Amino acid sequence: MSPDRLSLTFAALADPTRRAILARLTRGQVSVTELAEPHAMSLPAISKHLRVLERSGLIERSRDAQWRPCKLKAAPIKEAVDWMEQYRQHWEQSLDRLEVYLKELQKRNPPIQAKPHGRRKK
Repeated sequence: MSPDRLSLTFAALADPTRRAILARLTRGQVSVTELAEPHAMSLPAISKHLRVLERSGLIERSRDAQWRPCKLKAAPIKEAVDWMEQYRQHWEQSLDRLEVYLKELQKRNPPIQAKPHGRRKK
């Protein structure tokens, strides 16, 4: 994935309304009107969000007479996940090394056990 396309994908995913639209599209294609229903915004505002999603390659819009369905195209999300995977592996390896180090420290300096508290006699 080119850095420009990756930037477009992340920019599109940065907005919660666009993420909600994508989540809805995972259940199948729907019209712009249906996508707008759960959001407290105008159709032109939803259309702006759809243009961002379309420009990033995350959705595809078509026309069938008066019906304008939108369909999810998940390939850019997979490409972004693949790109992020290298960083997940880095952090997992770093945390694994930290765990080994902490276990070594505990072996050298075991924690002090607190003495159990009994009842006090009067």
